[in-house]
Amino acid sequence: MGVRPPQGGDDSAPDTIEFGIAAVNARLDETQLTFPATREEIVRAVDDTAVPCDASGNTLDLAKALDELPNDRFDTETELLNQLHPVFEEHRTTTSTSVVGRLRGMLPF
Repeated sequence: MGVRPPQGGDDSAPDTIEFGIAAVNARLDETQLTFPATREEIVRAVDDTAVPCDASGNTLDLAKALDELPNDRFDTETELLNQLHPVFEEHRTTTSTSVVGRLRGMLPF
């Protein structure tokens, strides 16, 4: 399956929208946070805690997402992201209320 190339002769790289775990990862990369880290340290280190969870612009607050996890302390960034993934995925699927959004959720792409 292909995607139509950009129109208008613009050779610049296309804009990308980061959401979910990719957005959390990008925000963590902008901090001086070191692991192991606690929930509180993570929230304090991230400037904007409203993390986009889908391409439509719906957001989930990082502190709220962390509250849904069983751990209070994370040894590595990978451990944190792996535990956050199902939380963001659940929020993404429950906030997708449009017909198009529901159809996209059912299709394998």
